[in-house]
Amino acid sequence: MERQGSRVHGWFDRIVTDGAPAASRREIGPSSGTGTKPVPAESFLERERPRAPRGEGDSVKAVVIGAGGIGGYFGGRLAAAGHDVRFVARGARLEALRRDGLTVQSPAGDLSLPVRATDDPGEIGEADYVLVCVKTRQLPSVLGTLAPLIGPDTAVLPLQNGVEAPAEVAAAVGQEAVVPGIAKIIAFLDGPGRIRHVGGAGSLTFGEWDNKETPRVKRLKDALDEAGVTAVVPDDIWRELWAKFLFVVPLGGLGAVTDATIGEFRSRPGTRRLLEEAMTEIHRLAQARGVALPADIVPATLAFVDQQPAEGTSSLHRDIASGRPSELEAWTGAVVRLGERSGTPTPVNGFLYEVLGLRESRAAQAR
Repeated sequence: MERQGSRVHGWFDRIVTDGAPAASRREIGPSSGTGTKPVPAESFLERERPRAPRGEGDSVKAVVIGAGGIGGYFGGRLAAAGHDVRFVARGARLEALRRDGLTVQSPAGDLSLPVRATDDPGEIGEADYVLVCVKTRQLPSVLGTLAPLIGPDTAVLPLQNGVEAPAEVAAAVGQEAVVPGIAKIIAFLDGPGRIRHVGGAGSLTFGEWDNKETPRVKRLKDALDEAGVTAVVPDDIWRELWAKFLFVVPLGGLGAVTDATIGEFRSRPGTRRLLEEAMTEIHRLAQARGVALPADIVPATLAFVDQQPAEGTSSLHRDIASGRPSELEAWTGAVVRLGERSGTPTPVNGFLYEVLGLRESRAAQAR
């Protein structure tokens, strides 16, 4: 299996928000997370031509936990390619999937297909792959439901933002079952059972906990590639996770505290310096935890920030500004917690966390 070595811009991706109208937001990052131009839709449509029916031996059984933008898109692509895909959802999403199936609007080709959906993972049995696609704040509520899906060779892919989700999932199902992953796509709910994908190619980056090459990783990569999804197996999955973390967390925290667009806080000397210092704290934290990010990761990331739309904002910023629950604990909160555990000072991120934590607390009381 060919593995992809890490390039600095290959670590950056868009910030995905389920349920946000496309017209109301500007996403941050390159279209596919590789620093390349969007792949023309024609090339994806070419890959979506009808295929011969697959035999049982080459089909994977995948369970998607969370039928939002990410889960709906990647699960839909696998299902359309003939794989056995089951969705775990609740409420209106579950009812819509059972009644109307799944619809995906995408420059890679639209999909509309019946799918199998349930609110009880116990009905499904052991799976080859479990894609955990809920938001970080929802993760604790699903961890206890995973056991019936886990067999001796099952791979569980946590696809949450942040760097703590793999360990949280490992505590529930065992480290040997966890294959850390990163979703790189702009995909969001356009109503229950309806997914809208905009921008460039959707991709999944994933790898074994110890970065070894294994048959289950190769099999998933092959299945995704055939389904029209770019699948990347890097040399070091932890370096990928932390490089993304270094990009999104300072950008989200500073934007939310200042209530400023990316163009505003990157162009003001004082706030730009805070952005750089917050990134530097995360770089030092990664080093303290044994993750070898490139020496120039901070200036390279700042240069990448300068390429983003001036009016851009992060999902964290938008959620907090709107009084909605956010991923603050998994982003800036994680920097502070991990810094305390490793003895790594994080004063800038600590300040951002305390200010935003107070705002979140007030919003929660008002809800």
